[in-house]
Amino acid sequence: MDAHSANTWIEVSAGAVANNVAVFRGIAGPDRALMAVVKSNAYGHGMLEVAGIALGAGADWLGVFSAGEGLALRDGGVTAPILVFGPVPEAALDRALEAGLRLTAASPVAAAAIAARPGVKGARVHLKVETGTNRQGMLAGELPGAIRALTSSGALIEGVYTHFADIEDTTEHAFAEKQKARFREVLDELRAIGVDVPMPHTACTAAAILFPETHHTLVRAGIGVYGLWPSKETHVSANALGRSSIGLRPAMTWKTRIVQIKCVVAGDYVGYGRTFRATRSTLLAVLPVGYADGYDRGLSNAARTIVRGVRAPVVGRVCMNMTMIDVSDVPGATEGDEVVLLGSQGDESVTAEDLARLAGTINYEIVTRAAPGSPRMVVP
Repeated sequence: MDAHSANTWIEVSAGAVANNVAVFRGIAGPDRALMAVVKSNAYGHGMLEVAGIALGAGADWLGVFSAGEGLALRDGGVTAPILVFGPVPEAALDRALEAGLRLTAASPVAAAAIAARPGVKGARVHLKVETGTNRQGMLAGELPGAIRALTSSGALIEGVYTHFADIEDTTEHAFAEKQKARFREVLDELRAIGVDVPMPHTACTAAAILFPETHHTLVRAGIGVYGLWPSKETHVSANALGRSSIGLRPAMTWKTRIVQIKCVVAGDYVGYGRTFRATRSTLLAVLPVGYADGYDRGLSNAARTIVRGVRAPVVGRVCMNMTMIDVSDVPGATEGDEVVLLGSQGDESVTAEDLARLAGTINYEIVTRAAPGSPRMVVP
């Protein structure tokens, strides 16, 4: 199904993605590789669509979480280097190696599993190091054994990397400094045993903007590729450093259509739980989108949509597959009209940050969960 025949769809601005990639291309500089992270369907924007735009705009690498994502990119004709961040099931290792995906060894067990595959010779592996996030990653003491297992099987240790725990949620970066120092120590420890890894990398979007010393040989741009700041704290920190006006442009517009309009008399209720009661004669529009589509139930009686350039509030509870809005103040509203759930129309806009604040979450979750079963349309 394409966007023209769908009731709900996502528009992805190629110009915005290209602009944002160019921003990070400039931050990375000519001597470092730039990775566009397109995991989780490119943060909801459409993995294949964004991959092509990003590579055309100056990205050198792509980052995914699963081997399935990497293989889908290969099947889609992508030949650029692809790093798989997450674990790869043993049953998928052979195909992943055959496709030339860069795999992450984040534990001795993962390293041994990769090393045991018949197609491992010449494979390029990246080691994930634990520096304080205590999520995925090896302790420094586990690295020598993992390296021996991989290199003895013919694999190449191409990269070593880590991820920051608290670089986005605060303007006080003492913990990030500790992680940076620990990563430098790991590199020194590896050199001491004769292992000089060609591609160390630590920079996510926030680190790329705030800390040039994290850039190393590869910059990983994630949320920034989609025109969103990692957090308001990142923006505040960037402002203090004179780096806040880097010109990111949000790339997603989430649209649906009015499928029914009805009149509700004053005093009548709308939706489950009767949480909204009309105080006037109300023109109600029904939208075919709900929390099953990622339109969070926390937006009930709180969010605003845009119809014909006019803001129209959500009334009643967001349902699994439907949401109701008040279009009483929208001149000429009719069934079939486009409704902007996220994005801009005319002089009005609804941002991912607006919806995140109402839903009690972060902008990442708003866009990544948006309409997973709906088509993506690339627009200028």
